[in-house]
Amino acid sequence: MKNSNTAAAALAVAFLLSACSPDQPTVQALRPVRVVEISYDNAREINRYVGTVQSRHQVDQAFRVGGKVTQRKVDVGQIVREGDVLAVLDDSDYRLAAEASRQQWAAAVEQARQAESDRQRLTALKEDGSVSAADDERAHTTAQTAVATAEAEARKLELARNRLKYTVLRASRSGVVTSVRFEVGQVVAEGQPVVSIANPGEPEIVVDVPEDHLAAFKAAQFKATLASAPNEAFDVALRELSPQAAEQTRTYRARLKPVSARSLPLGATATLVAEREMEEVPVAAVPASALTQDRGQPALWVVKPEDLKPVGTVRLEPVAVMGYRNDEVLVSGLSSRALVITAGVQKMAPGLRVALPGFGDAKTNPQQAAR
Repeated sequence: MKNSNTAAAALAVAFLLSACSPDQPTVQALRPVRVVEISYDNAREINRYVGTVQSRHQVDQAFRVGGKVTQRKVDVGQIVREGDVLAVLDDSDYRLAAEASRQQWAAAVEQARQAESDRQRLTALKEDGSVSAADDERAHTTAQTAVATAEAEARKLELARNRLKYTVLRASRSGVVTSVRFEVGQVVAEGQPVVSIANPGEPEIVVDVPEDHLAAFKAAQFKATLASAPNEAFDVALRELSPQAAEQTRTYRARLKPVSARSLPLGATATLVAEREMEEVPVAAVPASALTQDRGQPALWVVKPEDLKPVGTVRLEPVAVMGYRNDEVLVSGLSSRALVITAGVQKMAPGLRVALPGFGDAKTNPQQAAR
């Protein structure tokens, strides 16, 4: 009985000791990551801009006199030729002014004739001493003044007749009417634009370029597409770039023309693709999801493999961002063929060991294996 109690006590102690012993440490699996290999090649910076199709030559037509509109001869979209009548003003007042100017000119002409006749008579009387030299000189002056007055009245008559002609607005060039900003019965001011005429034969694409894109834009090659035909790209060339930024938007207006002559609908929405080869420094394209920050500066998580094993150690490397395109970012500063983590960068830490699935095949195609 005594021996059995002793054995039972020994078993209980052994059980308690085994229950209090620490668990064996478990081996945690390494976190697998996706990586891409840095490859410096002739990377290209691509920027897209949305603009509109406009005519290279567009003229705002305006009356050279003010008045009430009595006739409107055109509508938007109408084709006009140079000299066609666009609109007519009420010319009653201008006809009266022209007639008054004509009568003043006729009176001035008669006065000039009378003054010349008086001068000739006084010149004849001067020879026999009946008229003094002062009177003769005064007659010459009066005759010259009358002639000058008649010429001035003739110019006023010409101006009055011109203003009468200006009550009819004619097209200064051939083209298509793009806007009409008046109606019959409206009183328009002198010089107020009322009709716009564009030449559809010389279309251009107009875009606004931000200041930080300006240098790259000047060295780029361009293609454009229309919203109505997004799959039909065509080459365009930069014709004009504003030297001064717009006051409100702080952007620079650029005008580009098709390299080959083609018809484009005026006012259509266009997408301009500016592509430039990065020649200043070598750059590599990595997914935008790989980019992170280190003390406010751009950085990438780089994996250093361990003796060609599918295992590596993570470190954070600073990089310089050279540009963006679609869902990629162009960077420089890393060594060629470095492995960059592309997903889960927020879970990385310096010195962390990670798994590299497929890294064993990197000898044959490292780029494909890293992906």
